[in-house]
Amino acid sequence: MTDFTYDTVHSTLDAQGVRTITLNRPDRLNAMNRRLIDDVARAFDDANADAATRVIILTGAGKAFCAGDDRREHVHPETEEAARDLVLAIQRATRAITLGPKPVVGAINGWAVGGGFEWAINCDFAIWADSAQGFFPEVSLNLFVTGAVTTLLPALVGLNKAREMLMFGDRYTARELGEIGLAWRVVADDQLMACATETAQRLAALPALSLRAMKRVLNAAALPDLERAMALETDATVAGFLDPETTLRLRDF
Repeated sequence: MTDFTYDTVHSTLDAQGVRTITLNRPDRLNAMNRRLIDDVARAFDDANADAATRVIILTGAGKAFCAGDDRREHVHPETEEAARDLVLAIQRATRAITLGPKPVVGAINGWAVGGGFEWAINCDFAIWADSAQGFFPEVSLNLFVTGAVTTLLPALVGLNKAREMLMFGDRYTARELGEIGLAWRVVADDQLMACATETAQRLAALPALSLRAMKRVLNAAALPDLERAMALETDATVAGFLDPETTLRLRDF
């Protein structure tokens, strides 16, 4: 069994071929800095390339899954080149999670905010702890979402609900997310990892060829605009970063 090491992510493999990728900045509620974004992409790329890994669990260490952008370490891009480089790094992580060949089970604990909410939605089977909550603050900050959620979210909850969630930025409990079909399953906090592990082991016991084909074909057939969505999201997010109003709103957030 091969474990992989990164600065901000733990990646461990069990005997059944289940790899657990854990966001590991608990002192910052696993908030996203550039290192975490890059490490998540690398960790999923490595897991997808690892023959011994059959299924991946994504979770967060400590009290939160991922609390969005790390305001303390935020470096606001001042040029289009810098802004595009940052957004493309986020979208690389999206591709590795969503379009990687191996099924991903999310174990969503605590807050899932902004980009963290996106990573939860990117999972094939998102299991939420009962106390977890999620929301998108981007529009209120004069920014935009990434993670292909402009196509994934309407597919999961419908266009009207997606508009509500993305434009108003309201906060949703795990139970509310379960009722609208965004959370695949909601469980008691102390059962989260057990449920995620059981689900991952069920997937790992299935034939790898047909399982990976099912993920690939479902994405291609049901979500044919994933790449187009990410390209449009990237342009919109870059424009938001370069608007002076964004700097003011981020300062006051």
